[in-house]
Amino acid sequence: MSNNKQLAQDILKEVGGEENVSSLVHCATRLRFKLKDNQKANKQVLDNHEGILSVVESGGQFQIVIGSHVSHVYEDIKKLMNLDSSEDNQTQDNKSKASIGARIFEFILGSFSPLIPVLAGAGMLKAVVIVLEMVGWLSPGNGTYSILSAAGNSVFYFLPIMLGITASMKLGANPYVGGAIGAALLEPDFVGLLEGGVTSFLGIPVVMMDYSSSVFPIFIAIGIYAFLERLLKKIIYKDVQLFVVPMLSLAIIVPLTAIVFGPFGVNVGNGIATGINYLIDVSGIIAGAILGGVMTFLVILGLHWGIVPIILENLAVAGGDPISPMWAAATFAQMGVAVGIFIKAREKKLKTLAGSTTAPGLLAGVTEPIIYGILLRYRRTLLYVVLAGAVGGAINGSMGIMLQAFAFHSIFSIPINTPSLLYMLGVGTSFALGVLLVVLFGFESSHSQDVDNQEGDNPAKKSTLKNKEVLASPMHGKVKVLSEVNDQVFSSGAMGKGMAIEPTEGRVVSPVNGTITSLFPTGHAIGITSGGGAEILIHIGLDTVQLEGEYFNSLVKEGDEVKQGDLLIQFDRQKIIEAGYELTTPVIVTNADRYLDIVETNKNKIHEEEDLLTIIV
Repeated sequence: MSNNKQLAQDILKEVGGEENVSSLVHCATRLRFKLKDNQKANKQVLDNHEGILSVVESGGQFQIVIGSHVSHVYEDIKKLMNLDSSEDNQTQDNKSKASIGARIFEFILGSFSPLIPVLAGAGMLKAVVIVLEMVGWLSPGNGTYSILSAAGNSVFYFLPIMLGITASMKLGANPYVGGAIGAALLEPDFVGLLEGGVTSFLGIPVVMMDYSSSVFPIFIAIGIYAFLERLLKKIIYKDVQLFVVPMLSLAIIVPLTAIVFGPFGVNVGNGIATGINYLIDVSGIIAGAILGGVMTFLVILGLHWGIVPIILENLAVAGGDPISPMWAAATFAQMGVAVGIFIKAREKKLKTLAGSTTAPGLLAGVTEPIIYGILLRYRRTLLYVVLAGAVGGAINGSMGIMLQAFAFHSIFSIPINTPSLLYMLGVGTSFALGVLLVVLFGFESSHSQDVDNQEGDNPAKKSTLKNKEVLASPMHGKVKVLSEVNDQVFSSGAMGKGMAIEPTEGRVVSPVNGTITSLFPTGHAIGITSGGGAEILIHIGLDTVQLEGEYFNSLVKEGDEVKQGDLLIQFDRQKIIEAGYELTTPVIVTNADRYLDIVETNKNKIHEEEDLLTIIV
C-alpha cells in the first residue's frame, strides 16, 4: 500500500469516518473538510501523524495541512468514500451554527479551490511568455506568442464560466447550467451590445458591462440560481424537470444578471477594490507594512483566499493589482527564514526539512510546508517573518509595484510585477531580512538551549553540555509509565515523552515556573511552557473532552505566568469516575525531540511538587 493510500485511510478514520464527512475540497497544500460533528475528529492524533504538517479549524472547516502532494491524498480519500462536495449533504444543524460571514467565505473558497492548479499553471505560463518577450525570443503578433498567450489568458478571460461551474457544484446545483450562465455573459452577441453601452430587455433598460475576468457578478448570479433551481424542482412536474428546469433557470437568471446582479456585482467588486486601493494611495508604506506583516497569519488560518477575488478584480478592471506585491513580501520572508535555519541548524534532519520546504516556495510560491513544518515549531521565527514581511511590504507599497497577471509568488513571477527591479528590491529585502534575523538571533526561544545549534553530531560535545530541568509532579497519585496508558496516542509516544499519574485528589498544580500557553475550553487539558523552553501537556483523564467541561474548573487562563505549585485546575474526581471515564493523567513533554533525554522518576507513588521528570538539555 502506498504512503498516500495509508495516509488517506488514517485521515478518514480520524475525522470520524465517512459518515461524519459532509464535504471535502482541497487547495494547494491542505484538505478542507466540512464535518457534521468536529468533536468526532481526533485532532490530536491527526496533528501528530507523521504525514500531516498541521490541523487547523477555521472558517467552518476542519483543515488538514498535507503539503504539495495533497491532491494525491485527496484522490485516495475520494476512492474510499462516496464523496459529495455539495452543501445539500450537510446537516441543517451545522448550517445554523456557521455565521453568515463564515458561510460566504466558505462559498468563495470552495469555488476557487478546484481552480487553484489551473490558475497557478496559467499564471506561470503568462510569466514565461513575458520573460521570453523580454529576452527577444517572442514578440506580439508572432504565432507562437499568440498561441501561448491564449493558453495563459484563457482561464482568466473565461473565469465567469469556470466559477459558474465550481460555484454551482459548491451549492449543489447543476454545474453545467452554472457554466452556461457564465458563458452567456461572454457570448459574442451579448458582448457586441457593449458598443451601445445601454440596451433593453422587454423594455427594461440594461446597462452593459464587460464581464470577462470578473468574479463577484457570477457569485451573486449562481447564489440566486441555486435557490431558484431548488424551488423549480419542487413545483415542476418530475417527468419534465430534465429540460424545463435548465430552460427556466437560463431564461430567468441570465436576464436578471444582465439587469441587476451583473452591474451590482461589478460595482461591489469595484467598490471593495477601490476602498483597498484608496488606503494604499493614502499610504502605500503603511498598507504594505500591515499586509506584509499579517499575511502569514491569514495563511495559517486559511483565510488568504478571500483576498484573491479582489486581486482578480483589480487585474480585470484596472489592468494591474497593488495588493499581491505586498502579500509577496510575506511569502519571501518565510522562504528567507527557512534558508536561515538551513544555514544555522546543525542537525541533519532539520537541515533537510528547511531545504526541502524552501524549494517549493521559491519555485512555485507554496510556503505552507515552511509555515507548518518550521514557523509554528520554532515560534520565535514568526516574529522574524512579521518584521521582514512588513519591511518588504512597505517597500513594495511605497514604490507602487503592480502585478500584471495572476500568479503565485515565486521567482518565476518576478517579471510580471512592474517595475520588476523595484519589486525584486522589496521581496529581496524580505528574504534577506528573514535569513539575517535567524542567523543573528537563532530560531529557539531565549530560554532554551537548542540542541540542534549547540551540540551538532558530536557525542563528546554533547556530554559536556548536559544541563537539566526538573518537572515536578502536578498532582498526588500513583505513577505509571506511558506504555501502560489505555490510549494509543499517549502510549505510543506520538505526543511526546513523559509519565502518567492516577490522581488521588482532584487538583492540578503547575510542575514548573512558566507560562500557560494553551487551555482547552473544556478544562480537561492544559499546556505550559517552562522558563527553560519545555512544552508540557497535562491531560486529565482519557476521552474526558466528551464531558464538555462538566466537573472541571480552570483557575488560570492562557498567557498567565505561573510558579511551580500554583493551583491550575480543580476537578471532581469521583463524578468523573462515576461518569465512566478513566482518570489516568498523562504528563507529556511535547517537544521532547529537542532534548538529549527525558529521565523518569522511579517512584511508584508521588506527591505534588516531587520530582517527576528530568529533562537533559
